[in-house]
Amino acid sequence: MCGILGVVANTPVNQLLYDGLQVLQHRGQDAAGIATLEGRTFNLHKGNGLVRDVFRTRNMRALKGNAGIAHVRYPTAGSAVDHNEAQPFYVNSPFGIVLGHNGNLTNTDELRRAMYQQDLRHINTGSDSEVLLNVLAHELQEKATGFKLDPQKIFAAVSGVHRRCQGAYAVVAMIAGYGLLAFRDPHGIRPLVVGRNPAADGVEYLVASESVALDTLGFKFLRDIAPGEAVFIDLEANFHSQQCAEHPRLNPCIFEYVYFARPDSVMDGISVYATRLFMGEYLAEKIRREWPDHDIDVVIPIPDSSRPSALQLANHLGIPFREGFVKNRYIGRTFIMPGQTMRKKSVRQKLNAIGIEFKDKNVLLVDDSIVRGTTSREIVQMARDAGARKVFFASAAPPVKFPNVYGIDMPTRQELIATGRSDEQIGQEIGADRLIYQDLDDLKAAVSKANPDVTVFDASCFDGCYITGDITAEYLDHVEAARNGHGKEATTDDEQMELDLVMSASSM
Repeated sequence: MCGILGVVANTPVNQLLYDGLQVLQHRGQDAAGIATLEGRTFNLHKGNGLVRDVFRTRNMRALKGNAGIAHVRYPTAGSAVDHNEAQPFYVNSPFGIVLGHNGNLTNTDELRRAMYQQDLRHINTGSDSEVLLNVLAHELQEKATGFKLDPQKIFAAVSGVHRRCQGAYAVVAMIAGYGLLAFRDPHGIRPLVVGRNPAADGVEYLVASESVALDTLGFKFLRDIAPGEAVFIDLEANFHSQQCAEHPRLNPCIFEYVYFARPDSVMDGISVYATRLFMGEYLAEKIRREWPDHDIDVVIPIPDSSRPSALQLANHLGIPFREGFVKNRYIGRTFIMPGQTMRKKSVRQKLNAIGIEFKDKNVLLVDDSIVRGTTSREIVQMARDAGARKVFFASAAPPVKFPNVYGIDMPTRQELIATGRSDEQIGQEIGADRLIYQDLDDLKAAVSKANPDVTVFDASCFDGCYITGDITAEYLDHVEAARNGHGKEATTDDEQMELDLVMSASSM
């Protein structure tokens, strides 16, 4: 999962892009990068770490220019944190291009072979984003006339990218001497929005992963970029757009609304906050239906993204809602955790229970989802240690049973706690007296309720239905073998994913 930005403005954009990355920090905490265009020259700085740690004053001063792109990175499935894979990526032939990508290509190996054997291009890293950049560069070279481009040739190149690339991709790219290009895969899995600022000295445009970036940077939301659509904004801020895919269809990733997106964002016409409220309503109805004689005394959210669902659940059941955990927002990411003792310690460093909210009460803990169950188990124990009489656990999302191959780093099937276990068995595994999962149909209904025009989603991590149609059992085996091949490093990535899903220091 990543966050991307692209801007064409009338004044220097370095501070604007930096501020935008801060707003999108929740989408990736492992690496950050900014590239600006000054004349026909790119200025680029990137590195591992949080935005505030990657950029210093000297770096910002060097990022000159009135147009640019920016990226925050969380590694996709099976990849480790490598500073060489921080984005944006750059290629100089046939045009200078920098590119940032959110998502994951599912035919990377095939494309990589084509790069070497047919396109005669060299790939320096293991990143699918660099592969995508080279596919785009090759398509631009094929469509250019005498090394000259215009919007129609650029859109024809994007059509070529759509024909060759499979998987999920929301992209921002800057073409030296021409302008900003942004496009989205034909399934619309990853979000991408565009905003406009009619400034005194001329109009400005901003493209971003989430609408919250437009809001905070002073841009007026224009619209979502449609699945398969490309938007090109030249350096004079002339806006061009075209549908570049043959059969586009909107299938947004439903996990964006469960966890990843900020609650104050609106993507594909869907308010993230509203969907989380609706999730709480549907979960309350399930409890009423299946557990009418419940003995819940208090509802407590696990900070932060589950709070709207927990609040609405409590309201609909007429049960007191209380804040029972306090998050320490100043703990750095405990990325290397060599054993179970350290993992438990990291949970207790980030969360602390408020004893009076638990003592002698039957508590219902509400989380956005359960992935490995390691953190859920520890939090249930924290509630018991704080004096809870009974500890029930509710997940605002259905059981996570399948890996996500479209840009979310999730554990292998064997490591997902829901694989091969019933709800009762999972409850026993995490130590809860009772476990309640959201039904998948109810989750889809909750998101559709916020925008009835959207009815089909990528929900592959819940139902195993991969909408791109190219994911086989052999492909999943290959991904999991690659992950396991990373050994200890890959294992810590998996464990950190579970911690991030519950306690990420995002601004949710």
